[in-house]
Amino acid sequence: MRVSFKLRWLLGLMLLGLSGCSLGESEYLGGDLWAVNHTSAAINHFSVNGYGGGNANPHGYGGGACCVMLLREWQPGILMRVEWETDSDPYAKSPPLGTDEFRAFMVKHKANYGHHTAIVPLPPYEEEGLCALEVHFLPCHQVKVTTSCWRYPSPNSPITEPLEMKEPPVCPK
Repeated sequence: MRVSFKLRWLLGLMLLGLSGCSLGESEYLGGDLWAVNHTSAAINHFSVNGYGGGNANPHGYGGGACCVMLLREWQPGILMRVEWETDSDPYAKSPPLGTDEFRAFMVKHKANYGHHTAIVPLPPYEEEGLCALEVHFLPCHQVKVTTSCWRYPSPNSPITEPLEMKEPPVCPK
């Protein structure tokens, strides 16, 4: 029996799709990765346990990247490594793009970027399960994370710090 090329291609595609299936649930869940920036510095980019999360404006929101992988079942003692880059002068006036002056300006400007790391505990998931991982960047390079289905600034959000926070003159050690 002779099988047409299109039919063989379709059958091959179906077999390929079936080969990706497994009998049982994955140990991990994927969720969106969001940022809430409570500081006046821009978050140029951030990551949580190596999963990238985009950027966040000063006193604003960002991220929205898919996906961060977390254990399906929350367990006590889970720690998240948050790494981020800040720009303390995100609205600096620059020369026109593409010029030698702009390139020189950016070399100097990028020299002032801050690179930070924080290790924070992952709070328990709510009854609804994992909705997303929301990372809050606070003054003094502090970070909080939540998996609540109540996104900030909902009154039900577990993180209640105001969006526009000021850096204290001296950060606690």
